[in-house]
Amino acid sequence: MKTFQYFIILMSSILHLNCSGDDVTDDAPDQEVGPPVETNPPNANYSPAFTGQTRIGSVKTETIIQATIVTSALSAPWGITSLPDGRLLITQKGGQLRIATTSGSLSGSITGLPSVNSSGQGGLLGLCIDPQFTANRMIYWVFSENVTGGTLTAVAKGRLSDNETTVENATVIYRASPAANSTAHYGGRILFDSNGNLLISTGERSNISTRPLSQSVTAALGKIVRITTNGQPAPGNPSFSGSNALPELYSIGHRNPQGIALHPITGDLWLSEHGPRGGDEINLVNAGANYGWPTITYGLEYGGQPIGSAIQQQDGLEQPVYYWDPIIAPSGITFYKGNRIPEWENNLFVGALAGEHIDRLVIKNDKVVGEERLLSDENQRFRDITQGTDNALYAITDGGRLYRIDKE
Repeated sequence: MKTFQYFIILMSSILHLNCSGDDVTDDAPDQEVGPPVETNPPNANYSPAFTGQTRIGSVKTETIIQATIVTSALSAPWGITSLPDGRLLITQKGGQLRIATTSGSLSGSITGLPSVNSSGQGGLLGLCIDPQFTANRMIYWVFSENVTGGTLTAVAKGRLSDNETTVENATVIYRASPAANSTAHYGGRILFDSNGNLLISTGERSNISTRPLSQSVTAALGKIVRITTNGQPAPGNPSFSGSNALPELYSIGHRNPQGIALHPITGDLWLSEHGPRGGDEINLVNAGANYGWPTITYGLEYGGQPIGSAIQQQDGLEQPVYYWDPIIAPSGITFYKGNRIPEWENNLFVGALAGEHIDRLVIKNDKVVGEERLLSDENQRFRDITQGTDNALYAITDGGRLYRIDKE
């Protein structure tokens, strides 16, 4: 067990909010801010579109926080969600589904899932449970599937058996076409919206040839798609202009979105997205909007060259609410609900892979107003994070750890 104690830094400058609308989206107390947490030079000398879009001032949690390693016996866990009884359902990249108790006991691998391609960035990815899980025991998950022409991001569902040893009647309900000869950029997160439909993030599969498909309305790559639990386009989806536009599309122009979450107050969809060399993003996702990749970006090619026309703004393309340069490699995200830790209420928590920390973003009126890095001395790649039924945060790492994070 390790205890991490964070105190507010007393600084002379106090953060003031510019409330431009009537919707106050965060009732947590204002906090004093210090210098930005990022001190390394950016990769690109691009100017943000607005003040506070990057390198916002730092905040510190005043409450004494305890971070406990619940177990280190997982194998490359990728997705985590809570069961109604407080236990945690966890995917492992290699294709296994397991249940963990909050005391650290692990089930064996649950059988019945379709095979995954676990090469590269593929495998058994994000998951969620049905809102009526107690009655129907249905679960939904994303995985990388081998098909003719390569691999693709697939969505499946099935019933967790009463004895919790197998998934019954596992069925693939959606495939994000076209397939690509790639084992990268699957996206891979899934959750239910307030209407009982599924929101799924898909990547543009990384290849230079598939990258432009994130802008194509006839391809499901680099998108948020919204479907029913039977895999059909959800009623009320936006209509995109262009012939043969896919009816399941919800938003377009994404690169590799590995985190999605609904704001506890507004119900808005928020998304984390891997950039290339720089340009990791947090986006507030609006139905029918285009988030610009690869036309606009705050990042560079991995070799340092500019991407496309090297522009960061264009009419009709949405700006990220926040971006990082250098990258932190943001993966799974969750909002903190409730006031058990008052200064965390409605804050966004982001698992950082390359950054090896959990990033806390204070959001007010749809703007990031403070940032904190937690558990950075653990030297772990944080893959996903969720809030448990006990209101603690639970985070998984590529190294096989499950953490419980709560006040002491």
